[in-house]
Amino acid sequence: MPNQNPTIVLASTSPFRRQLLENAGLAVNPVAPEVDERALEAPLEGSGASAEDVALILAEAKAVDVSERYPEEWVVGGDQTLSLEDRMFHKPQDMGGARRHLLALSGRTHQLNSAVVLSRGGGVVWRHVAVARMTMRPLDPGFIGRYLSRVGDKALSSVGAYQVEGEGIQLFEKIEGDYFTIVGVPLLPLLAKLREIGAIDG
Repeated sequence: MPNQNPTIVLASTSPFRRQLLENAGLAVNPVAPEVDERALEAPLEGSGASAEDVALILAEAKAVDVSERYPEEWVVGGDQTLSLEDRMFHKPQDMGGARRHLLALSGRTHQLNSAVVLSRGGGVVWRHVAVARMTMRPLDPGFIGRYLSRVGDKALSSVGAYQVEGEGIQLFEKIEGDYFTIVGVPLLPLLAKLREIGAIDG
């Protein structure tokens, strides 16, 4: 009989992903993956790998790394990439980087690619990537400065220098995509898969 309140190992220390899973009624054990994301991404640049591919590769690396340490548990790994035409963005290193991100995204539609991978016993059981299209309104440079001053270091925790669940929603004029995908994990497909394999009560 499926566990009524399962513990899922989350291969992430993201408070947003953890909260999404806990809000859905899951008990979550967050474990930091020992993965060098930039080292994994480096050989992919110029290889023809899409931003969706990169998100899946990173999510899989995280899930498998943690699953090898917790082989009996269901492990969920996630990652997001942000792409604007042929350019892929990384988390800004400082407030100057966050400002450059927002200036580049201003008035344009970018793609947020959210991948999730389910692992057990060090192997991949399931993978999925969902895409949201995010249209940012034209932003005045002065407004960007004031926005970054208000949100502070939170801007550095997101690849796009924004959180739509907070003040970042003011940056947008149109969003096409699932809220959970944008915040951190394609939750509905993940829950459906966990029910299908009997990891949670269906």
